[in-house]
Amino acid sequence: MMDVALVVAVNLVKAVLLLVVLLSGFAYATLFERRVIARMQTRIGPNRAGPFGLLQPVADGIKLLFKENITPRSVDHFVYYLAPLLSLVVAVLTFAVIPAGRPIHVTLGGESYTIPLQMADSSVALLYLLGVSSLAVYGIVLAGWASNNKYSLIGGLRSSAQMVSYELAMGISLIGVVLLAGTLSITGIVEAQGAVWFVLLQPLAFLVYGVTALAETNRAPFDLPEAEQELVAGFHTEYTGLRFAMFYMAEYINIITVSAVAVSLFWGGYRLPCFPNTALAFLCDMPWFVEVLVFTAKVVVALFVFIWLRATLPRLRYDQLMSLGWKVLLPLALLNVAITAVLVYAIQTGTIG
Repeated sequence: MMDVALVVAVNLVKAVLLLVVLLSGFAYATLFERRVIARMQTRIGPNRAGPFGLLQPVADGIKLLFKENITPRSVDHFVYYLAPLLSLVVAVLTFAVIPAGRPIHVTLGGESYTIPLQMADSSVALLYLLGVSSLAVYGIVLAGWASNNKYSLIGGLRSSAQMVSYELAMGISLIGVVLLAGTLSITGIVEAQGAVWFVLLQPLAFLVYGVTALAETNRAPFDLPEAEQELVAGFHTEYTGLRFAMFYMAEYINIITVSAVAVSLFWGGYRLPCFPNTALAFLCDMPWFVEVLVFTAKVVVALFVFIWLRATLPRLRYDQLMSLGWKVLLPLALLNVAITAVLVYAIQTGTIG
């Protein structure tokens, strides 16, 4: 058992590392997206700032940091300032329960300690994830309302309706994964995918989760809250400089988070398919740094899919957005839960072997 001082020190180090990884990940996710979309559209993309454009995120950050923050006279000042900060904090907190690898065992002063490769390993981590991620809509709604701009308000209202519609289908789609793993711990769910990833056992749930994740992060073709052709820039129309950058950071950190959740719940997380007593048995016990690399590679693949869809699909109309959520995704999620529950019960009772 760690003493209190060591626990505080370890958690402080992990918190700092998490912030550094997410903020740098956000920066280079923007570069990754711009380069990928440029290639898909037969363009070059950013290549001037630094070798191969690698310093472009740094240049963008400096520009936003020193850009003038313009505050309209008629805003609700407290809520107006709170909204971007709330969006960013929620985006960071959501990642706290996602494991990047198995716990590390270290020896200090002759004593052995176990350090999880996540901020917190909880037995109800999935409930925490869904609960905290649902708070993200408040930043957008408050920004739209506090701006005292009708286009911003419409963007905020759209976001709240969109979030309610798709959050329900997302939560129900994950019940099938919980039934198969028998736990709400994300680490437990990853470990349950030893030989077979749940994307093969729950393809319908993965499809529903993928679509709802796009809507939850307001990404094309579900970017109705900030539809520039209709709402100027939507909920963040009246934001500039660093306050606008906070919304920008929150969006990309949320994309990284939902990608990491998809990887953890459906793609085996930090694990590769493991088959004991075969030539692939070494995959069952990889070093922790290899597991972190595997997890990172999977998240990058998921990010690429997000970018690919943005470059490919046109924006839906608002009525199409609502119809897809309530008339298609929700019934499919419920159907998946019913089928999974029947099959799990049949297997546990020996009805089918």
